[in-house]
Amino acid sequence: MFLNDDFLLTTPMARKLFHNHAKNMPIVDYHCHLSPQEILEDGNFATITEAWLGGNNYGDHYKWRLMRTNGVPESLITGDGADFDKFYAWAGTLEKALGNPLYVWAHLELKRFFGIDTVISRATAREIYDAANLLLATPAFSRRSLIRGMNVKVVVTTDDPADDLHVHEVLKAESAFKVLPAFRPDKSLNIDQAGYAAYIATLGTAAGVSITAFADIVEALTQRVDFFHTMGGRLSDHALDIVVYEEATPAELDTIVTTALSGGTLTATEIAQYRTALLKALMRIYSAKDWTMQHHIHAMRNINDPGFARMGADTGYDAINDRNIAEPLAKLFNAMESEDAVPRTIIFSLNPNDYLPLITLMASYQKDVVQKLQLGNAWWHNDTRNGMRLQLSTFAEESLLSNFVGMLTDSRSFLSYPRHEYFRRILCELIGEWVELGEVPDDEAILGQMVEDISYNNANTYFGF
Repeated sequence: MFLNDDFLLTTPMARKLFHNHAKNMPIVDYHCHLSPQEILEDGNFATITEAWLGGNNYGDHYKWRLMRTNGVPESLITGDGADFDKFYAWAGTLEKALGNPLYVWAHLELKRFFGIDTVISRATAREIYDAANLLLATPAFSRRSLIRGMNVKVVVTTDDPADDLHVHEVLKAESAFKVLPAFRPDKSLNIDQAGYAAYIATLGTAAGVSITAFADIVEALTQRVDFFHTMGGRLSDHALDIVVYEEATPAELDTIVTTALSGGTLTATEIAQYRTALLKALMRIYSAKDWTMQHHIHAMRNINDPGFARMGADTGYDAINDRNIAEPLAKLFNAMESEDAVPRTIIFSLNPNDYLPLITLMASYQKDVVQKLQLGNAWWHNDTRNGMRLQLSTFAEESLLSNFVGMLTDSRSFLSYPRHEYFRRILCELIGEWVELGEVPDDEAILGQMVEDISYNNANTYFGF
């Protein structure tokens, strides 16, 4: 039966592990793109279309990509089409999405948030749309109520170093869950991007530092990390995409910064030198603060120039990259290990071919802290049953899966939390199969503790929340 209580739980042990251990564990969502301002305002969504497909300042590009693939016109995806017409187009797309995780996620969200068991189709679209909208208008469906209802204890948003974090200060009054900032310094690293000089001026103003040289940038970022720390921040996050490593002297770095701030052109080597030096400086800062550094690697972003020009970033025009990363990453970590300045680190790769190189590389720098360096969960295009099983199996076979900090949503949607259930079911399914194969003991106490730790306990401990 579709999405019954035991879906994906194919063995007796899998069912015990999920229902007795995973199901009711709280959630630590340690990386997401929810808007802190929307959490603060605590408004209701006008329609299920707004909640699922997007509002004024966010959207779900996972869904947009599928709708474009199904030939839906842009007016009914991100354009000015009527809300019901957009929902109807999304329902028609889901009819063809059997086997795609979005099919499961959408139905899980209907079931867990709204109590709606109806299979989504164009024939049922009006019924579902009207029923969901009635509930969305009630106080129990405000933004914060949606989070509370999913037993979420920590939400870590993605915040620019120059942000004043005033919203986070106000949100400290929320008692049911914490909303904490994560430090995302991509704009300071992307010296080759348009707007770099203007951003560095903004960063300097936020930090109270006049920036004219490389050391000034490091000082400004240090000041901002200190500020984030006072606001409960314990994580950074980097969209590293590609990995480079090039050494530079202090004089060379100052010349590179001066050239960029004056609008000059940099060579590929100079860009790599700057990014290497600044990343190393940030690793020193994170290590000193006992923060966790997250790297999201191997996204090939904005590869449709007309689409990007029309829609901007994070709108569905991204893919998986396949460049080499092992050697430059090894050089980076080796340099920082020589200074004893490798922070807690989680590396997510969009390319699953990177899993073995990454996890074996990280094993070479493990010390002092339980699972100090971790292979991040199956991310983005890998957020599938097979993708999760591959990441979990690789982690188990090459390291200590029992130490894994588990799932995150990486989402802009307030309805995305059932993805944690999907992950937990797959985790229990996999462990149950190991029991059937005789690979692990048929011992619910041992395996149940492992599942509880991966579901919640490890993240809560590892990040110091």
